[in-house]
Amino acid sequence: MAAPQPARLSSPSREPEAGGRDRYFAKLAQERPDVALCRATTLVTRALDEELAGRRLTMAQHLVLKMLSDVGPCSQQELSEQLRIDRSVMVGCIDGLEDSGLVRRERHPRDRRAYAVTLTPDAAPVLEEAESGVPHLLDRAFGALTAAERRTLTRLMGKILDVG
Repeated sequence: MAAPQPARLSSPSREPEAGGRDRYFAKLAQERPDVALCRATTLVTRALDEELAGRRLTMAQHLVLKMLSDVGPCSQQELSEQLRIDRSVMVGCIDGLEDSGLVRRERHPRDRRAYAVTLTPDAAPVLEEAESGVPHLLDRAFGALTAAERRTLTRLMGKILDVG
């Protein structure tokens, strides 16, 4: 005979109501900038990933290609640290780019124990196409903001990241 299941504790104030969670997080985001920033980041990342899906890239992959194009070969660790992408996510990101023939791993020229991620010739047209869509991507992701608000947001984010 099966043991009886314990009664689930419930309170009237905790009963889910339509839109209750959305209102809760909207209110919490107004009170806490960390929550607002995390939710906005998720929203923007999803919008950018949807736009880039037609190009068979994620936002992270686009950023990796852009950085490699701008600064040259980098280790996965450097890419992860500079782009602020978790190392476990970066491995999958690089694997996908390598499977697509856009990057390759080579021995790092300054550290024989490490590998450097390098662009292949096939990456240039893919990156060029992705970069041509950046203005549209930014309009979609930040469409609710005026140009002045975007500049302010960029300045404030730079201040938080200590890059500007």
